[in-house]
Amino acid sequence: MSSKATENNTPREDALIIGGTTYRSRLLVGTGKYKDLDETRDAIDASGAEIVTVAIRRTNIGQNPGEPNLLDVISPERYTILPNTAGCYTADDAVRTCRLARELLDGHDLVKLEVLGDERTLYPDVVQTLSAAETLVADGFKVMVYTSDDPILAKRLEEIGCVAVMPLAAPIGSGLGIQNRYNVLEIVENAQVPILVDAGVGTASDAAIAMELGCDGVLMNTAIAAARNPVLMASAMKKAIEAGRESFLAGRMPKKRYASASSPLEGTFF
Repeated sequence: MSSKATENNTPREDALIIGGTTYRSRLLVGTGKYKDLDETRDAIDASGAEIVTVAIRRTNIGQNPGEPNLLDVISPERYTILPNTAGCYTADDAVRTCRLARELLDGHDLVKLEVLGDERTLYPDVVQTLSAAETLVADGFKVMVYTSDDPILAKRLEEIGCVAVMPLAAPIGSGLGIQNRYNVLEIVENAQVPILVDAGVGTASDAAIAMELGCDGVLMNTAIAAARNPVLMASAMKKAIEAGRESFLAGRMPKKRYASASSPLEGTFF
């Protein structure tokens, strides 16, 4: 993605574009695992996120009248609500869930697709994911898709028409950080759509590494919600995403095997 620059080559405009919409924040956050709706609201506010993902099968956004409604604290007027298909294990279930979300959110077409393979690892079932992605794209959805860190599969999902591809860093909720930097880098370098790391980030340095690899953003939930102080961790993640992106745009120095003096040797006095 190109960006305008000031005279000192510092990026002045560097926005994330997903499905034709421009966002300033490259941090996307979830809404699960918080102790209550107040903590949810405060942590998301501290994160600076503009896209907030919601598990349709597990969260009330109006389908259960009389119960606390997440949208009372996460306003669709302020945030882009990203319905996700967490808890789906077949393509049919995922497609049905996305269609329900579209009804609940008055025609909203941006969705996060995830089709899980088993309850122990929560790895994606890539065959079912491909099938669901094809159906949803054909049905007019703008699909952001959770997938494995397989570069070939990531490219295939892009070719199907997904508006963003979201390879895992590590298993969902593990906090292990990026386990295969080579694969993530390969996906990033060959993509024509935004690549966002999804799942497995545990702390601010993990988020910064993802951004330094050239990822367009990071989606996280447990890393913030399961921290001792979720609101403070959300603030830390916001800064890490920004620092990692600036580092990527700046271009790191080459790695060297031996020491190199940081001060010039020419013109020294003895």
